[in-house]
Amino acid sequence: MGTYVDIHGVLPDNTALSEYGVQPMDENFSKKPLKWAELGFQYVKTDFRYSAIFQEGKWLPGSLVSEENLIIHEGSPSLHYAQQCFEGMKAQTTQDDRVVLFRPNLNSERMNRTASRLLMPEVPHKLFIEAVEEVVRANYAWIPPYGSGAALYIRPMLIGVGENLGLKPARAFEFRVFVSPVGPYYKSSGLAAISLAVSDFDRAAPQGTGSYKAGANYAGGLLATLKAQELGASEALYLDSASHRFIDEAGSANIVIVLKTGELITPSSEAILPSITKRSVMEIASEQFGIKTAERAIDLRVEFNSFAEMGACGTAAVLSPIGRIYFDSEWHILNGDGYTVGPVMQKLYDSLVQLQRGEVEDKFCWLHEVKI
Repeated sequence: MGTYVDIHGVLPDNTALSEYGVQPMDENFSKKPLKWAELGFQYVKTDFRYSAIFQEGKWLPGSLVSEENLIIHEGSPSLHYAQQCFEGMKAQTTQDDRVVLFRPNLNSERMNRTASRLLMPEVPHKLFIEAVEEVVRANYAWIPPYGSGAALYIRPMLIGVGENLGLKPARAFEFRVFVSPVGPYYKSSGLAAISLAVSDFDRAAPQGTGSYKAGANYAGGLLATLKAQELGASEALYLDSASHRFIDEAGSANIVIVLKTGELITPSSEAILPSITKRSVMEIASEQFGIKTAERAIDLRVEFNSFAEMGACGTAAVLSPIGRIYFDSEWHILNGDGYTVGPVMQKLYDSLVQLQRGEVEDKFCWLHEVKI
């Protein structure tokens, strides 16, 4: 196992897992005494995280570390110019006690696409996957048990670090992966409909960074989310920045819509983050259930009356049915009363989570087992 290479200050207690003399399946790594079913979606400190440094044109050997705090130079471009990106993934325990990831190759690809856009070094696929696996194994005690409704959320991140002042790329970068056990993003008892409010703010322009998972995209959405919540909504819904007619995405999730014709559609826009969950939902709908699918521009006001069901999907949100949308100064109801979960969303949600939890045959070959 590599040694942590410090370029921005000495982190306290940078001790590798092997130096503890503990392996993930030792008796010392029995499950933590948490109330798994009551977990929300917030940070819980776990035992280990992974860190690797890129400097002088190459990746140096990385390692597991125990310290959760980062000490970085005050001139780091990640702090001033948002030269940083991240991914979101989950590890789940299956019915037969395997630990699996869901389509991690796509997370690796998406991070590297973002890194290239922000003039950051790509994280080699092998490094990305091995780092995620190491952190999951090292934090085995924090992986929620099967049937708890919780999962181990995985956050790979890449940040520009080191001394800098001018608007230019960092001279060094840190790739870090940490994990936290989490419950549902939208807290409710079981699958329940959420509500969205159309935002007056723009999330991103087509030639901007909206289709990249860059941290700067999210800070700009905090006010939009707050305004939506003041209206009684769960989250903001963004329309296209040019005309404010066509649906882009929610503040933290992509959008899918079931039309009254039975077709499943999703917005097409160069400003939308390509969701791995949305992509999977569309593939399940088409290949497993024979539902006609399409990705196209969707005019909210013109087409709303043709909507039968609607959902928000992402790693954190999974697939959350949408029951109400606030726009033009009033609430517009979906699927009858705005609270009932529609049959198509229920079917797609069940199929997705059953596959992610290893409850059904993985015909798509999407699961990646982490050998514990």
